[in-house]
Amino acid sequence: MKCYELQGPDGIDGLALVDKPVPEPGDGQVLVRLRAATLNYRDLLTVKGGYGSRQKFPLVPASDGAGVIERVGPNVREFAAGDRVIGSFFESWIAGEPSEAKMRSALGGAVDGVLSEYRIFPKHALVRTPKHLSDIEAAALPCAGLTAWSATVKLGSVKPGQTVLTQGTGGVSLFALQFAKMCGARVIATSSSDAKIERLKQLGADFTLNYRATPDWGKKAREWSGHGVDLVVEVGGVGTLNESIRATRIGGTIAFIGVLAGPPPSDLRLPLMVMQQQRLQGVTVGSVEDLQAMVDAIAACRMKPVIDKIFPFDQAKQAFAHMESGAHFGKVAIEID
Repeated sequence: MKCYELQGPDGIDGLALVDKPVPEPGDGQVLVRLRAATLNYRDLLTVKGGYGSRQKFPLVPASDGAGVIERVGPNVREFAAGDRVIGSFFESWIAGEPSEAKMRSALGGAVDGVLSEYRIFPKHALVRTPKHLSDIEAAALPCAGLTAWSATVKLGSVKPGQTVLTQGTGGVSLFALQFAKMCGARVIATSSSDAKIERLKQLGADFTLNYRATPDWGKKAREWSGHGVDLVVEVGGVGTLNESIRATRIGGTIAFIGVLAGPPPSDLRLPLMVMQQQRLQGVTVGSVEDLQAMVDAIAACRMKPVIDKIFPFDQAKQAFAHMESGAHFGKVAIEID
């Protein structure tokens, strides 16, 4: 089988297409013929050596994949050859609260990921693909989709009539917009591109802000919502945290996910967060049980992930470069065929 492998933190050019034997599933294991993968910013960080000495090499990158079961090992009765499945981001986090042990097995980081023609999964780390989704669409769900689900539904507890603010047009932000609308919430969406803002409106955003044209977007969001937003899905990190604090209502929540916006400002408004009794909630994907809950909701609502561009398997490097450019709207996908 062919797979991409990183031998060290050499950047996108260090991705090597190598040949390996097709593995055999053991007791309680499943061999999946992967059909698609999608990229997250975390995958780009991994390729560029952003995790330092903690990074495992050699490594098959990318966490988000979907495919078809080729064959099952002994004592696997839950699945059969031909079933379409999605792999969970954390193979050992089956349910309940997170722990160090449960979060050790992150695909494409601590263990090999999915940028491969075949991969062995433990049976407990798989969920069935919703019938209305293609494999490429399903491959968007394990990290970006579940992170947005955890931020808005599981941890954010978004309710009808509340207001959610999303940042940008990457995978997590667009999923958060879709899940917030699914819950009956209003959505304020930001972007630096007027063209992308028009697409955000088409997805259901109720109010949009160009954060380059409106640097005080937090103040504007607070004014539009009336008393401040109930939840900010914060993918920028400390670089955008000041405006997120400004946008959030007294007692509201900031779901803290990303590191896209660079270093913190010199006047970080943490005292304001304290005075307004806001909650800063870290979000790191979720469990297999959470993945199943999200998949069930997506199937019931027939929701479709937003796919930006699909690259063939032999152009995986170009897919990473496209994501690095920031030009994408939604998920960057790789078809493994």
